[in-house]
Amino acid sequence: MSLFTYAVLVLAALSSIIAAPTPLPEIATILEKRVTHSGRGTFFHVGLGACGKNNVDSDHIVAISSDIFGKGGNCEQFMQITNTKTGKKAFGLVRDECPGCGPGDIDMSPSLFQALGATLDEGVVKVSWHFEKKGFKP
Repeated sequence: MSLFTYAVLVLAALSSIIAAPTPLPEIATILEKRVTHSGRGTFFHVGLGACGKNNVDSDHIVAISSDIFGKGGNCEQFMQITNTKTGKKAFGLVRDECPGCGPGDIDMSPSLFQALGATLDEGVVKVSWHFEKKGFKP
């Protein structure tokens, strides 16, 4: 084998090593998993919530089930809520716990309940919802 052929083979091997793709970070580190919950949506008259903040009925406040609330890790986190009957959407801020709610159920301030196109006389609507990324503001 000539010196020239040997040099070409070495350069070809080196270029294939340099051009090799680098591994991408796990997709899970790039994309945040979004879980959509569904359940009953009801309303309540707000006040001092389990997150330690005072609220008024005109604020778009949400109380989540005790199962999800846990130790309050979702306090001050926004969620997007959809009235599954009308398709209307609104954002609510988690500031309370709902001990009587099932895992997908939420309790909302009257103004948030009405923002979903429901009347207070209805009392209960079917909803789907998901948490927004922490730090999100509508």
